[in-house]
Amino acid sequence: MTTADRDRTALAGARLVLPGSVVEGDRVSVEGERIAGLGGDTEPGDLDLTGYTVVPGFVDLHVHGGGGASYASGIAEEALLAARTHLEHGTTTTVASTVTGEIDEVARQAHVLSELVEDGVLAGIHFEGPFISHNRCGAHRPDLLRDPDPALVRKLVDAARGHARMVTLAPELPGGLDSVRMLADLGVIAAVGHTDSDYATTLEAIEAGATVATHLFNAMPGIAHRAPGPIVALLEDERVTVELINDGVHLHPSVLDLAYGTAGANRVALITDAMGAAGMGDGLYPLGPLQVEVKDGVARLVEGGAIAGSTLTLDVAFKRSVTVNGLSLNQTVESLSATPARLLGLSDSIGSLETGKFADLVVVDSTSYDLVAVMRRGRWVLGGEKFRPVKSG
Repeated sequence: MTTADRDRTALAGARLVLPGSVVEGDRVSVEGERIAGLGGDTEPGDLDLTGYTVVPGFVDLHVHGGGGASYASGIAEEALLAARTHLEHGTTTTVASTVTGEIDEVARQAHVLSELVEDGVLAGIHFEGPFISHNRCGAHRPDLLRDPDPALVRKLVDAARGHARMVTLAPELPGGLDSVRMLADLGVIAAVGHTDSDYATTLEAIEAGATVATHLFNAMPGIAHRAPGPIVALLEDERVTVELINDGVHLHPSVLDLAYGTAGANRVALITDAMGAAGMGDGLYPLGPLQVEVKDGVARLVEGGAIAGSTLTLDVAFKRSVTVNGLSLNQTVESLSATPARLLGLSDSIGSLETGKFADLVVVDSTSYDLVAVMRRGRWVLGGEKFRPVKSG
């Protein structure tokens, strides 16, 4: 067998979730790191994926850790473990999220994470905090919060060495709107989150360049009939992508349905907002400088009891979206892959099953929708040994 032969793989008989359609019993061929073709006749040596569904690898815009490790540790080995944990659950593209800390410490974390971006492990860095509201700080340490002074925001962006993808901030705070404008000018996503903003100020932030709602509904005022607040402003504007955490804890299913009905799958990015307990069991875990207890899979601060991120992985979000929310496979795949890929400016290489794009693939059971296998850049990460060559004749 030649090296070229080893770099070629064909998956036959699978249900493929393609942009805008679902095709039964089809074939996807992989050569090297990329998808070489879709369709065609089954050939000897093709792997038999009858009974399985193939979707593009998941893209997580907002994740703090997993496997007992945290991106906010500032330790490369921990970041690698967190990324590997989510990769084994189908997340083939990860934007690592920090949490509120001292500015210099968060800058140091960004330096470590930027090296992993350059190594191809991560797709960028998301700064969540410290530029957020005291009133909506959630699992962020209140004494470390700062107003979004553009100079401080720029310090963190610069520490990421060109790999800052997103900054979450509260636009109503002093410097908030100026920082949104600066981030937009720098090509960094300005996200509205952990905010006490009203409807009008949120609209100002969107006009200034904000394009993402950080975990919509969570850590912001609710909708009132005379005070619609940030949620309505973010949902109604077609320029805004809204993050949703579909773990059954952060959002009632009907609220997620409301967001889809208003924004549509092309404006929803399903995220984990996972902390270190993702992929692990109950117990005590750090979240930046805070301590979190996970009980029955729900993460809460030891002090105060606020929900502290999630223990979600995106394969679980995929299954919930289809089986609990009744979303179509195309809607679910759009929100887990295509929409976040487009937001990151990476849709030419990831986010959908198309010839020429990276062979980032997730295989699920066509009946249960449980994860079966994961491929990244044309190589099996998990589960590839389950498949056997198609029987001839």
